[in-house]
Amino acid sequence: MRPFRIMATACLTTALFLTGCTNEQDALSNKTETKPATANESQSKQKNTASTSSKVPEQLQKPLKIASINQFSIGTFSSQYISGVKKQVEEFGGEVQIYNADNDLSKMAAYVETAVNQQVDGILIDHGRADAIAPSVKKAVAAGIPVVAFDSDINIPGVTVIDQDDYSLSWNALRSMAQDLNGKGEIVYVWVGGFTPMERRNVMYEAFKKRYPSIKEIARFGTATQNTALDTQSQMEALLQKYPKKGDIDAVFAPWDEFAKGVTRAIQQAGRDEIKVYGIDLSDEDLQLMQEANSPWVSTAATDPADVGKLQVRFLYQKVAGEETPQIYSVQPHLVEKDDLPKSKVSMDEIGKYVEGWGKSDAGTSPWMENLSKDNKQ
Repeated sequence: MRPFRIMATACLTTALFLTGCTNEQDALSNKTETKPATANESQSKQKNTASTSSKVPEQLQKPLKIASINQFSIGTFSSQYISGVKKQVEEFGGEVQIYNADNDLSKMAAYVETAVNQQVDGILIDHGRADAIAPSVKKAVAAGIPVVAFDSDINIPGVTVIDQDDYSLSWNALRSMAQDLNGKGEIVYVWVGGFTPMERRNVMYEAFKKRYPSIKEIARFGTATQNTALDTQSQMEALLQKYPKKGDIDAVFAPWDEFAKGVTRAIQQAGRDEIKVYGIDLSDEDLQLMQEANSPWVSTAATDPADVGKLQVRFLYQKVAGEETPQIYSVQPHLVEKDDLPKSKVSMDEIGKYVEGWGKSDAGTSPWMENLSKDNKQ
């Protein structure tokens, strides 16, 4: 990393969080808590409200039937998230049905109502927008079916909403880019609207642009498709032809790993290793790409998608057991930088050896969960 003045960093932090977080605070004002809980705060709350008994609750004496309803299943982040959900439900002896709405919000709402009609024991929501799915989710709550959502703007009493703290994710990646550029350069922004986490990440990006007018956005593109990484690669290849000279583009901000994969491969194939990529999200496939010798992907802000899926399931089981869960829980993100990784290939399970603070969350745990898992191994 090149030197970067402490004062500039402090000013940027203040400007981004004061300017960027206003909308989210407004959105949270009607919720049980007035701000997203930090990891320590939420873990403390769990310890205070979860059952202290190791006896498996009566409500969990039979296998639960869970519906996991996803707005989309694009890319390796989503696949690892779903894998985490399946693994945790199976460990608890339950059954989970995965519903993929293929980015169709009306279909997603219909799947929620299907789950309600089938009288499932619990519903997991992955993404989705409140204006489309909230009425269906309210029907689930009215029917007494516990609901836990991930990366959604749903605001319904009793529905726990988990997020990745998208403002921090975006800020961490942008800060890394600003430091490397020393506050000046030409960048490309890959982004698409219509998704709650992307909208939140964009809030920080817009504030970042105002704080750093010498960092110029020369191009913006992005679409979410069934082949997002490949389509992004084609779009980036066309952009590189439009800007063929070294120095035309200094960096790319790609706040989704599917975008980051596409632009990275395009840059590699064009031999434009002077362009650096700053992303958000991480998977095993992403790690392999970052670790390639000529990879321009130098840093990414991320949480562990499989761990998020497991956490969501644990909160759901606590709800079924009648235990209190937080209205809002923000998973702590981390910045993973290529320079911090070893030359040998690593997997998501090994990141904790190289990134301080990265590890499995113990939030949403109750003493009886260990016995529930043991019972289902027999």
